[in-house]
Amino acid sequence: MTDTAIEAVGLGRRYGRRRAKWALRECSFRLPVGRVCALVGPNGAGKTTLLAHAAGLLRPTEGTIRVLGTNPASARERIAFVAQEKPLIPQLSVADTLRMGRELNPARWQDELANRIVEEGNLDPHARVRNLSGGQRSRLALALAFGKRPELLLLDEPMADLDPLSRHQLMGLLMADAAEHGTTVLMSSHVLGELEHSCDYLLLVDGGRVRLGGETEDLISAHTLLTGPVGDLAPHTVVESRTTGRQLTALVRQDGPVGDTWQTLEPTLEELLLAHLRSPGAPPLLTPSADSLSLPLTEATV
Repeated sequence: MTDTAIEAVGLGRRYGRRRAKWALRECSFRLPVGRVCALVGPNGAGKTTLLAHAAGLLRPTEGTIRVLGTNPASARERIAFVAQEKPLIPQLSVADTLRMGRELNPARWQDELANRIVEEGNLDPHARVRNLSGGQRSRLALALAFGKRPELLLLDEPMADLDPLSRHQLMGLLMADAAEHGTTVLMSSHVLGELEHSCDYLLLVDGGRVRLGGETEDLISAHTLLTGPVGDLAPHTVVESRTTGRQLTALVRQDGPVGDTWQTLEPTLEELLLAHLRSPGAPPLLTPSADSLSLPLTEATV
């Protein structure tokens, strides 16, 4: 047994030879067991590459990654991965697809949950996968993943094809089941507002590196939104600042008290993420549980 679901140290992945491009570089973090973690970042940041490494589908160019206390290839029976492409077998029916999941995972398969996910989407059991809509294929792929009852669930934009109501209902069902069974979930998504209500952990990846990592509440509380007259923000660490006339608004990591001229607010998760995405030069921050080197809650090189 281990209390760590995923741990990466100096993880790097390079594509190509002549004009090699690093999708991940010096990527280090730790994800504890039992967390529901949002994996966010701009397009091309390395999120899909990171998920593929955790699933054991890619080998690192440099560095290491361990999953559930072992190498990812050895943990595949305990992992479920839903890729963006939802690679299902086109000629199989919905019922045949679920039957295949049951036969491939006889020791862990949960018929009740898999059937519930399919039935709530009104999927015809006799319909062929090739005739399903994008949202229906997403629902079937999630039914396969959750039916396997994995210890680690890796989701790459799992609900991008679903309408808002279906996404809300399915997210609630999946997160409740994950909490009940202690499943660790690592989920990439661009729907920032949705993540605030479903995830208790965060990894922000940009440029192939982890720039924010840790408990959502701790990361939010480590930042303050300041509004006041234009002036010097030292000694605070400024993530982002904007000036409108004589008014300045800044997201900072406080280093000591602020003066009476400043109004202070706690940022929302969406405000925190957007500020960091707009400011790629801001120093990274990992909480102790997310730091693979167990550094204190401070700015750290990752």
